[in-house]
Amino acid sequence: MAPYLETVKSFADVPITDAGVDTLAFLEAAQGVVGLFELLGSAAFVPVQNDLKGNIAKVRARYDAAPAESSTLELLVVNEKGEKKRTATEGLMWLLRGLSFTCKALLAAQANPSTELSAAFTGSYEVTLKKFHNFVVKGIFSVAMKACPYRADFYSKLAADPAGGPPVPADKLNEELNKWLAALDNIVKRMEDFYEKGGHNKGF
Repeated sequence: MAPYLETVKSFADVPITDAGVDTLAFLEAAQGVVGLFELLGSAAFVPVQNDLKGNIAKVRARYDAAPAESSTLELLVVNEKGEKKRTATEGLMWLLRGLSFTCKALLAAQANPSTELSAAFTGSYEVTLKKFHNFVVKGIFSVAMKACPYRADFYSKLAADPAGGPPVPADKLNEELNKWLAALDNIVKRMEDFYEKGGHNKGF
């Protein structure tokens, strides 16, 4: 076994070509974010995890049904455009929103070592997901963010080796996490721009 960030695919390793963001590598990296919420260790985050998992599954199902037309996220969306139900396009849109929420929260935590996770996630929610949620969902997220563990506990879980080996030194952990977050931030911004310019977020 190895510390968490060494066991999941980094967004920094997701290929981006002229054709776009590699679909399978992106989905593998996104699955790592689901596991990140498990490290937060609260049942209050289960709805967030389920949302991410459900949207990953929608994109994956489209890829499995039409792999040649779905090799990148951009191609997947463009090739689904003529269909009546754009299930994967909508799923990817919500997946990107969930990833943006997570990314902005952890970027805020990384930028200020005194920021507790509950404050970082609450601040991120205000500028990412909140405007898309109804009263009930806002309540669910409010409970989840209050249930965030202490920053020190979360970072020690990120650094720990489940097999009992030595933890990752703080400077190496920060370097890996910053690289992971910068790459995720880049993909999210790229895809948000793609959705906006192509009008792919219309009709949902």
